[in-house]
Amino acid sequence: MSDEPQPRDSMEFDVVIVGAGPAGLSAAIRLKQIEPALSVVVIEKGSEVGAHILSGAVIDPVGLDDLIPEWRDEDDCPLKTRVSEDRFAWMTANGEIRLPNVLMPPLMNNHHCYIGSLGDLCRWLGARAEALGVEIYPGFAATEIVYGEHNEVRGVATGDMGVARDGSHKASFTRGMELLGKYTLFAEGARGSLTKQLIARYALDSGSEPPKFGIGLKEVWQIDKAKHQPGLVRHSFGWPLDNKTGGGSFLYHYGENLVAIGFVVHLNYDDPYLSPFEEFQRFKTHPSIRPTLEGGKRLSYGARAITEGGFQSVPRLTFAGGALIGCAAGFVNVPRIKGVHNAMRSGMIAARHVTDALAEGRANDELVQYESGWRLSSVGRDLNRVRNVKPLWSKFGTVLGVVLGGLDMWTQTLLGLSLFGTLSHGKTDAASLHPARDYKPRAASKPDGQVTFDRLSSVFLSNTNHEEDQPVHLKVLNMALQKSSEHDVFAGPSNRYCPAGVYEWLDGPDGPRFQINAQNCVHCKTCDIKDPNANIVWVPPEGGGGPNYQGM
Repeated sequence: MSDEPQPRDSMEFDVVIVGAGPAGLSAAIRLKQIEPALSVVVIEKGSEVGAHILSGAVIDPVGLDDLIPEWRDEDDCPLKTRVSEDRFAWMTANGEIRLPNVLMPPLMNNHHCYIGSLGDLCRWLGARAEALGVEIYPGFAATEIVYGEHNEVRGVATGDMGVARDGSHKASFTRGMELLGKYTLFAEGARGSLTKQLIARYALDSGSEPPKFGIGLKEVWQIDKAKHQPGLVRHSFGWPLDNKTGGGSFLYHYGENLVAIGFVVHLNYDDPYLSPFEEFQRFKTHPSIRPTLEGGKRLSYGARAITEGGFQSVPRLTFAGGALIGCAAGFVNVPRIKGVHNAMRSGMIAARHVTDALAEGRANDELVQYESGWRLSSVGRDLNRVRNVKPLWSKFGTVLGVVLGGLDMWTQTLLGLSLFGTLSHGKTDAASLHPARDYKPRAASKPDGQVTFDRLSSVFLSNTNHEEDQPVHLKVLNMALQKSSEHDVFAGPSNRYCPAGVYEWLDGPDGPRFQINAQNCVHCKTCDIKDPNANIVWVPPEGGGGPNYQGM
């Protein structure tokens, strides 16, 4: 069989949407609500809608209220547990200091929010979208952007299937397909591979601050009914992280004796020996946390990058032929640890501008009204008032940074202004890592198999699966640099920042060898963000590969 490229088949639509997360599905639903005759397609790299979705998730329902006002009356809607109690705490090694709720800015109040699985909510939204006539194709990864002769986006192409690791075509080889649209919306989530290409090609970030990220690790447990407190939301910061390392935790009670427990580490940390996975396991041993989990059953595990740059880091959202929506644009409200409401609203706002453009007979031009108007929208207002929390935390450390961030949120709430103006984020997360000579190795704790666990048993719970004989989807641009810098200078931090055991440095006859266990990858994208030389590039594997999260 010849390995020469075969021409792709193509399909044409009014609107192509990349990603079946809350932003992409909200855009699709709104498009059909406004104009039912539109042809709308959503492609999703996960094996099913929701398979790659991971979030805390305490969800502010304002976006859902805008999209489907009657959702509370729908028996099959998975959001059932309303927040009944908020707790905030500063953690020490042996205890915690409860922070009075009265000191928290009003925007931190969660009592109107709901706890549940964002993956399940996306499955529900997917069914609603299909009922309206949206075509959804899970298991197909968009791997290439299709451009027109005037440098406009014409659509995307899905990846070829049945390609062997050596690049040859297997008997099952199937050429990818072009999905062409009058407009294409990119809703890939944090650090999307095509989004990165668009930002670079059109210099969308030329007027914004560097993007900032965190890594969120999450487990779902079923616990003893006697310990379950439906609607309880706990957030904390402090131990086990030191003052200069940003991050925090969450513990949410919901559903049938379920708790979602998670840990977030800001990826601008400087210690190459730090392991977010190990810190998460340590956190679960805290005397205020461990009793909740003891005797329970761990059901799920996963990890995902989180956009943390906020207002300053949002790039230009539009270009000829399309737009960025949701976490691809970076619409997470960091102090609230929430982005679903903004993702949904951005999808709906973009959908309105698309339908207006199509009604005027336009196609493949720039949706300038979306770009010019988002800062004055509910999304922009939400991000603007918390814009300094992340840079204050990064500059002054957790204790003083959180205090100053809280003060800034109060002045924004009461006076409508910030004492700090708009602060800069500074360097990228990759550039924040320091050489290993300045730090001491950290001993990994031994998992007890009851509350703490190792990476591989955790990845097993994520139901991660990749076709074994396929090209490695984690691309090292310069292997010599990986050895001379990532290994020799930084002591191989990839082995620690990866939450899935993908990267290893193994001793060989010719010295250390970089091993990539791509089959373990849960698509968190941390390597694409944190490698100190930006030398690892994440690209989509064959469609359908990756985690198959349930209830996450």
